[in-house]
Amino acid sequence: MAETYDLVVIGSGPGGYVGAIRAAQLGLKTCVVEKDPTFGGTCLNVGCIPSKALLDSSEAYSQAKHEFGAHGVVVKDVGLDLPVMLKRKDKVVLDNTNGINYLFKKNKIASVQGRGRLKSTTEVEVTKPDGTKEILQTRNVMLATGSVANELPFMKFDGKTIVSSTEALTLPTVPKKMIVVGAGAIGLELGSVWMRLGSDVTVVEFAGKIAGGMDAGLSDRLQKILAKQGMKFILGAKTTGCDVKNGVAVVQVESVKDGTKSSLEADVVLVAVGRKPYSDGLGLDELGIARDARGFVTVNAHLQTKYPNVYAIGDLIPGPMLAHKAEEEGVAAAELMAGLAGHVNYETVPGVIYTWPEFAAVGYTEEQLKQNSVEYKVGTFPFSANGRARAAMSTDGMVKVLAHAKTDRLLGVHIVGPRASDLIHEAVMIMEFSGSAEDMARSFHAHPTFAEALREAALGVDGRTRQM
Repeated sequence: MAETYDLVVIGSGPGGYVGAIRAAQLGLKTCVVEKDPTFGGTCLNVGCIPSKALLDSSEAYSQAKHEFGAHGVVVKDVGLDLPVMLKRKDKVVLDNTNGINYLFKKNKIASVQGRGRLKSTTEVEVTKPDGTKEILQTRNVMLATGSVANELPFMKFDGKTIVSSTEALTLPTVPKKMIVVGAGAIGLELGSVWMRLGSDVTVVEFAGKIAGGMDAGLSDRLQKILAKQGMKFILGAKTTGCDVKNGVAVVQVESVKDGTKSSLEADVVLVAVGRKPYSDGLGLDELGIARDARGFVTVNAHLQTKYPNVYAIGDLIPGPMLAHKAEEEGVAAAELMAGLAGHVNYETVPGVIYTWPEFAAVGYTEEQLKQNSVEYKVGTFPFSANGRARAAMSTDGMVKVLAHAKTDRLLGVHIVGPRASDLIHEAVMIMEFSGSAEDMARSFHAHPTFAEALREAALGVDGRTRQM
């Protein structure tokens, strides 16, 4: 008889592999179906991990060229060996994907390479690379197939001149000019990489601000910092067409406000206008599993589709398209299958843009609090007044703390500054326990550290900031 699993996970990205591991830890016999040769999904293979590797490498290159001298470190004739940089990035990816192989073996998780789809609520059909098919019997299914880059109909990806984030990680040479369409996390991060390496980067954004739904004041602050670094911005504008001739792209741009038209030339155009769920070909329509107009799978509060044993997580369902959100949903789904009280607190999902300085946030923005008529108080503190930031020559940016005007409960924290991606988790933890700005202000913060800026901003909520 065919083997029956307690859980088959379709997709091995952060949500899928973490959910599979948690299920195995809880005693569920688990199998993962992955269409690609390596585990890890978009995040580990062509997303979070390789982009951060290039961000760190390009930052080191930029520091060697522009900042080391101020430290008394003399480096002459700083050069770029792009193939070595890309090779290091690939090694980082390989180490991470191999790590998942190890974890699957350690937790006795089976795996099958191929494209998985629901044949029924208890059967997953896998089409293998050679075209053969295999049916996996299972009591539960976790759909964790992630997302793919949005493509503009008038600017189709060709992988060379018009590229998605995937190809932008492997450009063989530094473009003389690059146009980035979209000023969200992906556009700003990869735009920063190639700008640091020598490209003339122009970012075109439909909205009137960068950084998506992040705090407007700090978004403006980050834009000014990136502009000082050399990044150019055209905001309140839409791209309406693109012609490619002899490896040069001519992008048509139109003002949202008054319709004024212009054109830009570039060697590479990075289209970074968001992502869409990878929900086609999963057998959802055949089983009547609902999707919305954008392709997101409909689930209840327990991450279940219309069938109690078929779960969907991560980028497949509404919410922030973030790896750590998918991980928590994978864990929650596995725990619910095992009869435990799995839960995800969506109010404390942090968001990070890994430019330098970094932009990290958790909770509500001022704009959202005003829209919801919530009374709040604000405390801010600039990194220019932080001793550690001065010592590190990383004084750009600031911390903003938002607390309820009456209860002092922490409602949101927003950071543009050095290592904001690490600093934000203090706020996440306090908010997870419904803590207050005073809790942050009265907690020890070692001196001198970047984290002291959070404490000072929290003190500022009560008008007690100690300016240096």
